[in-house]
Amino acid sequence: MKPFFRRRLLAGALVPPLLAAARRPAGAVVILDGTWRAEGGRPGRESEGFGAHEALARQPQFAGVMALSEDDGETWDDASGTWIGNMGSAGVVLTSGHNFEPGEGADNYLYRSSGGTVRRGVRLDTNPFYNRNNEERSGFDAAIVRLDGPVTDAGPPPALYAGRDELGKQIVMVGYGMRGIGSVGESELYNSPSGRAAAATNVIDEVMDAIVPPPKGADGGNWLQVTLRRESEGAGRLDGLLGSGDSGGSAWMRSERLGWVIVGINANGTGKATYGEHSEFARVSGLRDWILRLAPGARFVG
Repeated sequence: MKPFFRRRLLAGALVPPLLAAARRPAGAVVILDGTWRAEGGRPGRESEGFGAHEALARQPQFAGVMALSEDDGETWDDASGTWIGNMGSAGVVLTSGHNFEPGEGADNYLYRSSGGTVRRGVRLDTNPFYNRNNEERSGFDAAIVRLDGPVTDAGPPPALYAGRDELGKQIVMVGYGMRGIGSVGESELYNSPSGRAAAATNVIDEVMDAIVPPPKGADGGNWLQVTLRRESEGAGRLDGLLGSGDSGGSAWMRSERLGWVIVGINANGTGKATYGEHSEFARVSGLRDWILRLAPGARFVG
């Protein structure tokens, strides 16, 4: 399973990448303790408190989110991605650059749609500004994979957000990675053998615009951030953070004018994903020109 990278524990404080984690059953997202208990989670039955978050992930607007497998389909929690349309006879998947180690290609994974179609990757393009250092480049932690055939069972191609109005807006993050609760963080105890995606809400509380070209040795920007608050601090019932393996999934925002749009790529997290920690997303609007060069049929709105 590909690790998350830590960015900041406090503003300006940088810490090194996490070590690679062992392979784990599919799960996704770290949620509030209160919601977990209300949904049936308790000691000895840790994996049973995620029903509401699985139901959120099953909503049809998120059908484009895909599970990735490194072991020929035995498990589907290694990483996530989002199908953004078919270009000719090939499906195109938007994911994170750090899901691929140096020397790996698109064929390192199998790609499973929400409808169950399994495809192989045949071409990988990583954003040219991504330098594999998520302390500096989480906003450019993006890759596009071309598949060996079309995807026809994941609903209509989703819309990608071209605007700049994410700050203060609620998002829904979706993926197939680790699960956990805010008082503990991500842990194998909370994972489910179901193989289902899970989703969580949160509010964008910090945004950094892209700096192009990114400065050497400094933050290149182009990211969105959320923080896991406690219920007593005003967190929503379905709020959460990303877990390892959610990398490459997507963050969605609902607009009255535009409907559901993808605003971010799941890219980065701090620590074990406990209360007060953050998740970060590569900002899709800042990647528009690069995405359209590789996938000219991608649908941007706003």
